[in-house]
Amino acid sequence: MKVLVAMSGGVDSSVAAAELQAAGHEVVGVTMRLWGGESDTGCCSVSDVDDARRVAQQLGIDHLVFNFSDDFNEHVVAPYVQAHVDGLTPNPCIECNRHLKFDRLSERARLLGFDAVATGHHARIERDDEGVMRLARGADDAKDQSYVVHMLDQAELAYTMFPVGHLTKAQVRERAIELGLRTATKPDSQDVCFISKTGGRETFLGNRIPFRKAVVVNEDGTPAGKIDALELVTIGQRKGLGIPGGGPKQYVVEVDTPNARVVIGEEGSLYRQSVDVDQVIWSDAGDAERLKVTNDVLVQSSAHGAAIPATVEILTPRSLRIHWSEPQRRIAPGQSIVLYNTINSFVLAGGIACPDSAKASLQ
Repeated sequence: MKVLVAMSGGVDSSVAAAELQAAGHEVVGVTMRLWGGESDTGCCSVSDVDDARRVAQQLGIDHLVFNFSDDFNEHVVAPYVQAHVDGLTPNPCIECNRHLKFDRLSERARLLGFDAVATGHHARIERDDEGVMRLARGADDAKDQSYVVHMLDQAELAYTMFPVGHLTKAQVRERAIELGLRTATKPDSQDVCFISKTGGRETFLGNRIPFRKAVVVNEDGTPAGKIDALELVTIGQRKGLGIPGGGPKQYVVEVDTPNARVVIGEEGSLYRQSVDVDQVIWSDAGDAERLKVTNDVLVQSSAHGAAIPATVEILTPRSLRIHWSEPQRRIAPGQSIVLYNTINSFVLAGGIACPDSAKASLQ
């Protein structure tokens, strides 16, 4: 097969290319130029591009560079900024996977005649007993990335390869050391590529939107303080609220954007018995019908969070309600929620957490 491998300049994608080459595939590496602004972290720096190019040279494969910066700004950066304006908590890395790595890149790969695209994500693609393609967790539980690539449907799964999904992170590094790859000991990228360590989120957003002052109130409506930037507040936040210390810890339990108001309360006020999910993408069209019968799922709401048992109520083809067996800490609106099968723990669906006020509109 002719495979286009997305090489970010990290060890995982480096070994992914090497594994495919060793398996006899015709491999070409590609690095996507996404963020053209200041970057001192993440996976979009000039040094990362250079690392990817040099690894390709070590492997003796061709290396391409695709400039997708316009798409990145449209589908990742602009929605990230708008989410803060709307009082939501975005997940830009998931949107980058959705729109760039498994949409724009696959589109380009098909045009160039590639049989598949591959990345260094720690996830696996398998077929179940009914012949349905399934996105399964990676072999390394601590590095599993099925959550961040949950949006892949049947057609995308059939065109995608995850060559290191069956390896632990330690095995990936061992393989890179054996091959003498320059990325063998390179640390993993942990941060959003367009948010610099020096300026941070406040500087990034402050250069793009005007911050709104807001009042901070207790759950009974009594004033508690004021803040200078409503757009920097998220559900569950405890610091930076301009309230005096002492007494029980206070958390943000609601961000009332239209009224420029932040509601705070004790930790118990963060817990919910259910959460609504919108913009749902199903891994397989038949999963929604199957869940109407079984309705038991495992729910994960962060990249390395625990998968918690729950039941699911399907409201519409693109929306559902998750019911916890025990109240769970509230998931910030805007965050991705992924449903897994309870037995084999493969991905069933994923969507975006709604504000509490959105429940009525989904029915």
